[in-house]
Amino acid sequence: MCPGIAAGICRSGDGLLGGRASAVEGFSLKSRAIAFAMCAGAVAFILALAAASTPGMITVETAGRALIAAIVCGVMCWASAERSIASTAEAIDAAIARLQGAANGDLQSGIPPQVHVSVPTLARAMDGLFRQLHANLESVQRLAMFDPVTSLPNRTNFRRTAERMLADLAPGNIAVLYFIDLDRFKHVNDTLGHATGDALLGMVANRLRAVADRFAAEADARPPLIGRLAGDEFTMFFPALRHVRDAERIGRGILYALSEPFDLADQEVSIGASIGIALRPEHGTTLHDLMRAADAAMYHAKAMGRGRAEHFTEILAAEIAERARLESDLREAVDKDQFTLVYQPQVSAADGRIVAAEALLRWRHPDGLKMPGTFIQRAEETGLIVEIGEWVVESVAETISRWGRLGIQQRLAVNISPRQLDHASFFRKLREAMLAARAPASLLELEITETLAMHCSSEVLDAIATLRADGATIAIDDFGTGYSNIARLRKLPIDRIKLDRSLIEQVAESAEARIIAQAVIGLIHGLGCEAVAEGIESEDQATVLRVIGCDVLQGYAVATPMEESAFLEWARGIAPQRVAG
Repeated sequence: MCPGIAAGICRSGDGLLGGRASAVEGFSLKSRAIAFAMCAGAVAFILALAAASTPGMITVETAGRALIAAIVCGVMCWASAERSIASTAEAIDAAIARLQGAANGDLQSGIPPQVHVSVPTLARAMDGLFRQLHANLESVQRLAMFDPVTSLPNRTNFRRTAERMLADLAPGNIAVLYFIDLDRFKHVNDTLGHATGDALLGMVANRLRAVADRFAAEADARPPLIGRLAGDEFTMFFPALRHVRDAERIGRGILYALSEPFDLADQEVSIGASIGIALRPEHGTTLHDLMRAADAAMYHAKAMGRGRAEHFTEILAAEIAERARLESDLREAVDKDQFTLVYQPQVSAADGRIVAAEALLRWRHPDGLKMPGTFIQRAEETGLIVEIGEWVVESVAETISRWGRLGIQQRLAVNISPRQLDHASFFRKLREAMLAARAPASLLELEITETLAMHCSSEVLDAIATLRADGATIAIDDFGTGYSNIARLRKLPIDRIKLDRSLIEQVAESAEARIIAQAVIGLIHGLGCEAVAEGIESEDQATVLRVIGCDVLQGYAVATPMEESAFLEWARGIAPQRVAG
């Protein structure tokens, strides 16, 4: 153990600064004390010698007296400096210990008092450091737990807080969870820009706060928790209501507040909302159960026409169970390769020759063959459509290659889901599948819906254009069901446009329907594209469509979807063995 000041410094050697650095600092402080004492002793010696000596004569006696005075002075100065250095070292030791505590997570303790007394400059610096640390931590915590657009709790914060609130409730207490999804918000983003959309979200949050405060005061209830989950999805959780009927009243209040126009970008914008309502304990006692129930009720409100607040019901519970069962079956179908393709010919309206065939998906379910309409929507909701789509693309590529080896050069059309195009890897995997199968791009046709064509990104359009440049055919499906911008339509890299069956189902009976269909076909030709009619179910429809200028016909009146072997026989002109689709 080192003596004096060195002891204090050596003790702090295990601290933040390290032993070696502390020893060096201790030596420096001690050196200063020694130098100070020696200087004071020297001054005392000179002054004592001068006072005791006769001018011009210094004796041994006077020198001895002066030396005694110098020693006494030096010792006293050393003692004083030692005391000062010891207190400073103690303060530094305390400061190092405090910094070490901060490094271990203690940001709440104050600066030790001895640091303020002995080293005030260091104390002020440490105070500033901790204030800045607290400010930075608060900023980080806010970013991690609160939505920056609305300042509402984010998904993580909302879940944690709501779970704590639920845990604190007595078993019989009524709580209500609202799942709020804005209507027509995407249109605001698309037309006015994302900055305006963010401003609108902030206004929505303020109206939700106003509704929450008003109803909490009226019902003498605890203030609710409001959160923004993602995008245009919000939640509101009332942890304790006196009456179940209050839940309906609050739901109506939210609907009214969000249905009022918003003053935005120098114009009035109306959006509205669809709301799902779940009650505790009737619809669940955990946040997971309540969120699932409220989410299902919200989707039901959307399906019922939007702008509504719907309660969770047993019917919806059955639908949730059915969707869960369907999702499980779909995952099993992907794993066990239960999907297959059937092929429906597309023939020239002029001469009846086959110009292409559409590859249609079927599911060989253990309970029987399932059509896409029974499972595609759920596959898109769960994201399984991406895996299923990859299987379809690989199968189509292999089919093109296999038919090529048989001398059949037949173009195959395949439908592309919006979820597939959301994945940047789609076109890469498509190209890889075609190359692996040695299938030429000229025998591939991609069908995308009208709505998707109107809203897909520039990156997707560039990828489609590149694929088309490789030789592939690009078609727009279900034309006439959505909103088409003609100027944008002209710029799209497309070759064919398929009329939706709703445009042709009455062409044989209705003059008005014929006029509309003819006008649409004229528009398609004006864009430099082929007009394809699908869903033709009678020869009368086929005849009318030939007369009004349709280029390609597809439907049960031409041929039903067929298994591969039956299709090849049909294509060769052999008596067809047709498979009902």
